[in-house]
Amino acid sequence: MIDGIRIKVCGLTSLVDAEFADRCGMDYFGFNLYPKSPRYLPLEAFRAMAKRLPERRKVAVAVEPALSELAAMQAAGFDFFQLHFGSDTPTATVAGWSGTVGVDRLWLAPKLPPGVDVPPALLPLAKFFLLDTFHADKFGGTGATGDWAKFARHQQAHPERKWVLSGGLGSENIGEALRASGARFVDVNSGVESAPGVKDHAKLKRFVVRLHESQT
Repeated sequence: MIDGIRIKVCGLTSLVDAEFADRCGMDYFGFNLYPKSPRYLPLEAFRAMAKRLPERRKVAVAVEPALSELAAMQAAGFDFFQLHFGSDTPTATVAGWSGTVGVDRLWLAPKLPPGVDVPPALLPLAKFFLLDTFHADKFGGTGATGDWAKFARHQQAHPERKWVLSGGLGSENIGEALRASGARFVDVNSGVESAPGVKDHAKLKRFVVRLHESQT
């Protein structure tokens, strides 16, 4: 945590980047298990590096997984599960995910078109909600900024949940994003990369410095 702001660095693919992120004070490490992602890390690769990773909380990132896939992630030792899904996904499917890993370990990342809010039926099923930038053909990782006012509205309306701001965050806009959204928990990915899945250490360090400056 930096100045009261929790940070998850997502799309990690190497021990070198994870170790640097640890030194920068990241709270959560995200590993993308979605095969169509340019930051895809096979579950077997995560297992191979898991014992050597720094002691930070580890988040499995997946898109609409089958329950068997989710159980395999759980067995691999992840602490949390960030699941992206379309707005037409049945609530029963989401309830199945919640029942598999537990409300307190589930991060829901619904793909919400403009003007659409998180459905009330989803709120009891997870403790964490991640709001990312909407893209018709992608589940996150676009590098575009999201709707900060929408995030602020959700966080204010449902303070009993943990709200994570994602989408296009970097050193050049983190201060503005925090002021506009009121976020106390952020997810950073492409804004601190030199290539998909390769973290730029200078950019990550600069992100932390600018975040700190925005809070002083």
